[in-house]
Amino acid sequence: MGKISGPLLDRIDIQVEVSGVKYNKLESDTKSESSSKIRQRVNKARKIQLDRYKKHKIFSNSELTPKLTQKYCKLDEAGKKILKSAFEKLNLSARAHDRILKVARTIADLDEKENIEAKHIAEAIQYRSLDRKYFN
Repeated sequence: MGKISGPLLDRIDIQVEVSGVKYNKLESDTKSESSSKIRQRVNKARKIQLDRYKKHKIFSNSELTPKLTQKYCKLDEAGKKILKSAFEKLNLSARAHDRILKVARTIADLDEKENIEAKHIAEAIQYRSLDRKYFN
């Protein structure tokens, strides 16, 4: 982590630190979502994005300009409150703020929700774990 600067890390949308897996977890009987189910959800989300942005000539949430982010990443009061709190507590940059919105938009698309909900914002913030751990 000492070799990655804060400004560089800020440009990475999803940052998750992954720890090693314990053997007991590998032997668990818990069923996880199958790859084919995940593929179906991702393909649905991609279609939602293609349809939403066809008149803007972009293909995905990652390509949203600041103006389009404002248009398509509207938050309800609960979502705004969560994002404001995270922004202040984690000392996030404006770039991180916009990236969280874009990731939340994608999470909402995977959830087949037209609007971003507080739970989508909360999940997107969780994907900024390296910001929280190393640069706060």
